[in-house]
Amino acid sequence: MNWLKSVLNHLLVGLLNALTYLPYPALVHLGYGLGWLAAHIPSERNQVVKKNLQLCFPELHNEEISSLAATHWRLLGRSLVERSIIWRGSAAQLNQMIEVRTAVDLSDRKPRILVNPHFVGIEGSIIISALANERNWPRTSGFFQRMKTPFFNQKIISWRNRFGGNSIERQGNMIQLIREIRDGNFVIIAPDIDLGIKDSAFVPFFGILTNTITAVSRLAQVSNAEVCIMSTTLKADGSGYLCEIREPLADFPSTDVIADTAFLNRQIEALVRQRPAEYYWVHKRFKNRPSGESSFY
Repeated sequence: MNWLKSVLNHLLVGLLNALTYLPYPALVHLGYGLGWLAAHIPSERNQVVKKNLQLCFPELHNEEISSLAATHWRLLGRSLVERSIIWRGSAAQLNQMIEVRTAVDLSDRKPRILVNPHFVGIEGSIIISALANERNWPRTSGFFQRMKTPFFNQKIISWRNRFGGNSIERQGNMIQLIREIRDGNFVIIAPDIDLGIKDSAFVPFFGILTNTITAVSRLAQVSNAEVCIMSTTLKADGSGYLCEIREPLADFPSTDVIADTAFLNRQIEALVRQRPAEYYWVHKRFKNRPSGESSFY
C-alpha cells in the first residue's frame, strides 16, 4: 500500500499548488465552506474545541459555546485553505495577503525573540522571511515539531524555508537557537502548546493551571534578548491577514522563570479574549494535568 500512500501524497501537493491559482476571494469562501462542514461532522476534535471553550469561558451558555465553536471552525477552514499560498505561493502573493505592522525596527539586528501565539493564522510568520531581502531584515528561525509523515515533514520544512528561513527541530537544539538570537536573526517561538512536562511549568491560563514551556524566559536570559509579542490575525473584511509585532515586553525576562512564563500566558490570554474565535482551540491545550488531577478530555 506504500505506492497508494505515495500517490495520495503527491496528489495533495498538486492540490495545494492548484489552489494558489484561485482568486483570493474564492479561497476564502472555499475555506469557510470546509470549516462549516467540519463543524457539523461529529469528531473528537469537535469535542476538544467545545471543551476548551467551556473551560476558558465558563460564563457562556451552551448556545453561545456552540456558536463560538462554529465560528472558530469556519475561520480555521479558511486559514487551512489559505496555507496553500503560505506554503506554496510566491513572495508577491504573501505580501499581498499579509500586512505587517511592527513597533520595532526589524532591521536593527538586536537579539530578539518573537512570541507568536497559536491563532489560526500562525503560519503568517512566513511573510517575515518572504520580505527579508526586500526590507533588509535578518533571516527567521523557528522551532518545528516533527510530523508523523516523513514525506510532509520534509516538504513543509522546505516550503517554510524557501525564502531563506531556518526551521530548527524542537528537540535538543537550544544551542543553535541561542546562536541565532545572538547573531541578530529572528527567533519565533509559540509557547502556548502542551509538549509534555519536560522543560515546562504549570502556570495559570484562563484561570487553569496549564502545562507551558519555559523556553522563552530561559532563552531570553541566556542570549540577553528582548521579547516581543507577534500575532497574525484574520482581517474582518476577508482581504487577508494582519501580522503585528508589538513593543518589547518591559522588565522581561526577570530572574524568575516561572513568573515570566505566567506573565506570557497573561499576555496571550489578553489577545485571545480580543479574538476568541481565532485561537487554536482544536489543540488539547490542557492535556497534561498536575499530579492527581484527572484529564479534561
